[in-house]
Amino acid sequence: MPRKQAVDVVPSLLQALERLTVEDLKKLCEMLQSGHKLNRKAELVNDIARQFQDNLEKIWQQLDQIQKAAVAEVVHSDDNNYRNESFVAKYGQQPNWGTGDRYSRQRQPSLLCLFFYSKVMPDDLKQVLLAFVPKPQATRLNEVGDRLSNTFQMQVERVNYRTSEKIIEKFEFPLTVVEMERLAPKDLAAVLRLIQSEKVSVSDKTALPSAATVKAIATVLQGGDFYDDEQPQAANQGRGSLENIGGIKSFAWTALLQVGGLAELSNKKLVLTKAGQKALQDPSAKTLQTLWRRWSKTTTFDEFRRIDVVKGQTGKGAHGMTAVAGRREVIAAALGECSVGQWVLFSEFSKYMVASGQVFEVTRDPYNLYIEEQGYGNLGYEGYHDWHILQERYMRCLLLEYAATLGMIDVAYTEPAIIPADYSDLWGTDDYDFLSRYDGLIYFRLTALGAYCLGLSDKYVPPAISNMPTLRVLPNLEIDADGDAIDAVDLLVLNLYTVRVSELVWRLELQKLLAALEDGHQLSELREVLELRSSEPLPESVREFLDDVAGKAGGLQDLGEARLIQCASSHLAALIANDPLTKRFCQLVGGRGLVVMAIHEGKFRNALRQLGYVLPPMK
Repeated sequence: MPRKQAVDVVPSLLQALERLTVEDLKKLCEMLQSGHKLNRKAELVNDIARQFQDNLEKIWQQLDQIQKAAVAEVVHSDDNNYRNESFVAKYGQQPNWGTGDRYSRQRQPSLLCLFFYSKVMPDDLKQVLLAFVPKPQATRLNEVGDRLSNTFQMQVERVNYRTSEKIIEKFEFPLTVVEMERLAPKDLAAVLRLIQSEKVSVSDKTALPSAATVKAIATVLQGGDFYDDEQPQAANQGRGSLENIGGIKSFAWTALLQVGGLAELSNKKLVLTKAGQKALQDPSAKTLQTLWRRWSKTTTFDEFRRIDVVKGQTGKGAHGMTAVAGRREVIAAALGECSVGQWVLFSEFSKYMVASGQVFEVTRDPYNLYIEEQGYGNLGYEGYHDWHILQERYMRCLLLEYAATLGMIDVAYTEPAIIPADYSDLWGTDDYDFLSRYDGLIYFRLTALGAYCLGLSDKYVPPAISNMPTLRVLPNLEIDADGDAIDAVDLLVLNLYTVRVSELVWRLELQKLLAALEDGHQLSELREVLELRSSEPLPESVREFLDDVAGKAGGLQDLGEARLIQCASSHLAALIANDPLTKRFCQLVGGRGLVVMAIHEGKFRNALRQLGYVLPPMK
């Protein structure tokens, strides 16, 4: 979904020159040093065209390296337009176009202006240049390797408006590195279990979680959410109070599971669908892949709504917002070009996208969006809706809140309030500690799970995980836990199947286990946790207890609902139960009773009528 470009077709050099004023043509002629004093427009046009025909390669050789790169980028592209954003992202600077703006009488164009007219190269000129202009350097994504420092350093160039001097400020921030590939499968199971226990409430109108629900989900996630409200905040060191960042992973799970069809709304609470119940037993990687694929296509939620300081996204403004699936597709394609296991600086990834033409728009009409106040804070003003203001915020949200939550990327981040603001020119942001809760994302790396979710690999092999013993299962059916190391998912399983005796002690009891099995849970899940997390083999008494429960659970089978029908006589009951037309659909019970399964009731009634009998409605 490319950004909008003002494309001006210039089929020939002569036509391009004809559009210029005599004054501009004279300046171009001066650079060519023809030695002719020409004043008429036709003479000027013909002289420039002649010199291009005779000395084009020589003129091109006079360009500096950056100017040659600008020519090469367009000569070897699909169209004839110079795109400044992409060029600066790739080369770090603009080419020299001369001095002054194009409307100034003191304007002095550079030699590069002979090749472009309103930043468009004439088509016939491009065809000739193709013969000798080499291809530009390939656009490469700079990666930093498979290891990171525990801090991040950056430089910011400021301008002292009193002296007009440029000042370089240096900053160093602490980094938090989270390997989401290892955590996502456990987080998935934990949230599914939490929903199964009917502890996840959402709005019946928006299907979004409340603040209390977000906190409840954060407590079962491995290591909690990305930002913990209770931990000391580095932002308090001289920056004033930190705004509430809020949930990120814990918010994302409620949206992902609903869109993925694993959970649905029922009486203001999320409940597991059949697919959600099945996901508890299925390989987590396949479920995570399905969640990403369904999320990437959904139109029910726009991640940019999470950039809540930007107002005007609803109502009239909603009509200007671009299709979310198209945005995700562009970002996912660029993400797929990252090397698995190699850390990438987010700012470099953003530059790479722009430089390689993998760009998108958040809105077609930025005048609908604003900060604080629609007049002064309108984002339609020049410089107020640049790539780093809108598109980068959307990218950070998609990557940190959804791709990372699903384990597709590992992340390294800091607190958003301590990052130097790149939005200080926007009206109404003076008191903001950050523009979005995702501003702290510094690095990320594509994981093997991410490559699998993106369809870059057919199979996924999870990283090896050492099973640290966290439980001690005793012969008296009690379970002691290591409070500092117990897994949140294991904690949910213990609470589901066993009786909690104290803070770190649980006990196996028949009635609690039978109640869990009656609700559709699997005894194998409890047995797996006990065997994997126990520091010793399970005691014989515990094995016998679990085997006995398994036998009791498998002794009965629910075949479904049925109708009990009483006949007027035992003779009639025996007749119907043994007649070839009806005996397939009923079973004789006692002397005069017939049992008919609910799924067979219609067929039974039809066969009964053929015998000459009818079953009246229930009184």
